[in-house]
Amino acid sequence: MRICVFLSAADLDDRYTRPAREFAELLGKGGHTLVWGGSDVGLMKVVADGVQEAGGRLCGVSVDFLVAKARQGADEMVVARDLAERKKLLLEKADAVVIMVGGTGTLDEATEILELKKHGHTDKPVVLLNTAGFYDGLKAQFRRMEDEGFLPRPLSDLVFFAEEPVGALAYLEESQGVG
Repeated sequence: MRICVFLSAADLDDRYTRPAREFAELLGKGGHTLVWGGSDVGLMKVVADGVQEAGGRLCGVSVDFLVAKARQGADEMVVARDLAERKKLLLEKADAVVIMVGGTGTLDEATEILELKKHGHTDKPVVLLNTAGFYDGLKAQFRRMEDEGFLPRPLSDLVFFAEEPVGALAYLEESQGVG
């Protein structure tokens, strides 16, 4: 399976890097391909390292203004003109999406895939990996949107919330008939 991971390129502490590394190892050992923003810094590097060390493949999608931070030695690396093209390419190259901890860029990517799903423009499974409760507030907001009628589809049709890496990958493999 080709799994797109949206995540931060920031250097983060162990409560975020440890579960990210665990997910990366599971992905690599499962023979999957990581599709990610292509950067070789911060949490993006942690995940790419873990996937590669565990035998998985790397498909990066960088962007012109970040190409200096692109990972050397990825199995595939594409450079997009801008962030909009990058998001489009990331989604095109993936069978499924995992949203890990991140900032505004990660949130932008997450809401875009959920909006595409909401309108029936993709049926790819999406997992929000709620490491250390990072997305508790967002999860509550999504539930409020559902409860108050802002979502035309059940929230469970749009995203699966996982608290641990093993649950995230298990959901994806089951949804894709892998494993």
